[in-house]
Amino acid sequence: AFLGVNIGTELSEMPDPTQVVALLKAQHLQHVRIYGADRGMLMALAKTGIRVVVSVPNDELLGIGQSNSTAANWVSKNVLAYYPATNITAIAVGSEVLTALPNAAPILVSAVSFISSALRAANLDSRIKVSTPHSSSVILDSFPPSQAFFNRSLDPVMVPLLELLQSTGSFLMLNVYPYYDYMQANGAIPLDYALFRPLLPTKEAVDSNTLLHYTNVFDAVVDAAYFAMAFLNFTDIPVVVTESGWPSKGDSSEPEATPENADTYNSNLIRHVLNGTGTPKHPGAAVSTFVYELYNEDLKPGPESERNWGLFQADGKPVYALQLTQSGDLLANDTTRDTYCVAREDADRKMLQAALDWACGPGKVDCSSLVQGQPCYEPDDVASHSSYAFNAYYHSMGMADGSCNFNGVAAITTTDPSHGSCNFTGSGGFKGSNNSSIAAAPSTNSRSASGCSSAVSFL
Repeated sequence: AFLGVNIGTELSEMPDPTQVVALLKAQHLQHVRIYGADRGMLMALAKTGIRVVVSVPNDELLGIGQSNSTAANWVSKNVLAYYPATNITAIAVGSEVLTALPNAAPILVSAVSFISSALRAANLDSRIKVSTPHSSSVILDSFPPSQAFFNRSLDPVMVPLLELLQSTGSFLMLNVYPYYDYMQANGAIPLDYALFRPLLPTKEAVDSNTLLHYTNVFDAVVDAAYFAMAFLNFTDIPVVVTESGWPSKGDSSEPEATPENADTYNSNLIRHVLNGTGTPKHPGAAVSTFVYELYNEDLKPGPESERNWGLFQADGKPVYALQLTQSGDLLANDTTRDTYCVAREDADRKMLQAALDWACGPGKVDCSSLVQGQPCYEPDDVASHSSYAFNAYYHSMGMADGSCNFNGVAAITTTDPSHGSCNFTGSGGFKGSNNSSIAAAPSTNSRSASGCSSAVSFL
């Protein structure tokens, strides 16, 4: 599986294409999707090796879907003129056409077919794949996934489209947004389930037909797409997620659009994609994904969240610090030395106490600073003491995946919780003179990002 990023351009100060490519290189991003086929961007991407998905804009769809020659001209102008210097690997024909432009649905298959024919004429059909991104809302009854099916009114389009994807060895492009699923669920979907946070086994969603366990919305939606295709007798078309992300800022009606939640979702998503977990229906199978998106787009209309999906500001500064301790060099805005593990504000006090007892006992954290008269005794409450112990354990474990969980009562933050003379551990050790020692706890209880079990078991 690979991890890519979408590059939108609705910025008042859009960086020069060479600046964009410099950022991609610095962040070790090798897969990008651009909306359209901008000449400057395609030239800047030449000879970089970065794999590029170009797009047919929705406003050009009608002409291409009605004329084979128009499609051939589009491919000649926007693909052949740059390939192979620019490593174009796929073409996205339109964007969410079936839901955003339902009147164009009848010509969608023709547009994909004509673009495919133009590539075949240039002997590039085996190297450049063609598909069209769908909103996940084309799938009805998406949970349990085994009961999912495409909106039956779309069958006249979906069936021939899937036949075409199958015959050309292409893939289903799907946009997956657990943020919107959560927002529209009216409390039926837990926030932790949307954010890939670890769940207790009793909190996992179980498909009653297959008995498959789902620990996050993303996997459930992807599997729903596989089951929906199987319902139409297509079982060998892979899914590529062309958009997924979480906004870092929202208006008053979007309280969960926060930097912390965006950080949590995208960090967990990236690890989940790259660790090869796959989905419950297809364990170990690649689910390549493009994060939405590289930059915050301040010119986007709509609610505040629309302008705040980016990983970076226009000047290249990260919007928040991704926690990617196991992703190699990918996305070097990882500043985990400035991350901390603290008690969640909504955590149950009895569970916090149990977690604190475990950390200061079997977890081998030196909690002497929490004794009365010591620097971290005040404030004398279980949440403050737990935050100190959780953070010490988290860093003693090298900030490993799952080491900031404690059965769901802990969370990672980029806000330094140190106060007064009480200094919290950073990845470089304690700050100041408060040099308590921490004996490394055994790592047998750490868990992968797939959310199969809690990080530590103390209850």
